[in-house]
Amino acid sequence: MSATGGGKAIIAAFLANMGIAITKFIAWAFSGSSSMLAEGVHSLADSGNQLLLLLGGKRAQQRADKEHPFGYGRVRYVYAFVVAIVLFSVGGVFSIYEGVSKIRNPHPLEVWWLPILVLVIAIALESFSLRTAIKESRPHKGDSTWVQFIRRSKAPELPVVLLEDLAALTGLVLALFGVGLTALTGNGLYDGIATIAIGVLLVGVAIIVGVEVKSLLVGEGASDEDVAKIEKALLDSKDIGRIIHMKTLYLGPDEFMVGAKVDVAPTKMMSEISAIVNLAERRIRDAVPAARIIYIEPDIYLDPNATQPTTSSIVMLSSD
Repeated sequence: MSATGGGKAIIAAFLANMGIAITKFIAWAFSGSSSMLAEGVHSLADSGNQLLLLLGGKRAQQRADKEHPFGYGRVRYVYAFVVAIVLFSVGGVFSIYEGVSKIRNPHPLEVWWLPILVLVIAIALESFSLRTAIKESRPHKGDSTWVQFIRRSKAPELPVVLLEDLAALTGLVLALFGVGLTALTGNGLYDGIATIAIGVLLVGVAIIVGVEVKSLLVGEGASDEDVAKIEKALLDSKDIGRIIHMKTLYLGPDEFMVGAKVDVAPTKMMSEISAIVNLAERRIRDAVPAARIIYIEPDIYLDPNATQPTTSSIVMLSSD
């Protein structure tokens, strides 16, 4: 997995969630707290999600082949979308269902101190996991806000881990609130309400993850900053008069494709056009290393306002 994949943050989150899940299930078995059951399932789902993200990063490293000529980079988006589905179904819907059941049939907690102890320890461990994710994300966040980073990042792993850790920490606080009130009052209603709140939280995070990853699956273009660098690299050549049109498309978190039609003088020979295209590609890759697949089509610009446009001949040159 590339550096942008945040492998260290994913592994830290996986180890923390597995340990937390086991202790939560033990606390649920002894106390009967629905909040602990919901949190246990939540942590188990998060552990599975981290494995999915690691697997997606591994699968994305496969070399391009005949069936997938542009490589497997977008596999990471597919696995991230599956994570959203798991969060929604296994985590969110189950928690809401369990909370409703607890409200309908409330009962006091047994061994009330055990779930509280587990939740306090889990909050400490989850805080460490979130701290690791934040530390791993800072170099990629740059000057943008955290919201902008989550919305604009082309690598899904770090934003997903950040959202999962934040949701997990918030869910633990909600569970501690519900269990604490139930222990103080002897009324299991608070435990059920906290469980529903955890479920609603997870459903909300799953929807955010799903919406952001869906945009990447459909296909996003390069950032305005990278587009400006590419345009400058093209127009730095005195042999390219203008960019007639240009499109970009991310093929994975670390690479995108560039397709551009540029204006060249009609008097240029084929050998000269080839040299112009090759130099333009080199300048683009130097300016934006993520632009790994480039197609440049030399053409003759026709003014759309001209009354009698002349017929142009089009020469297509490309490389990857």
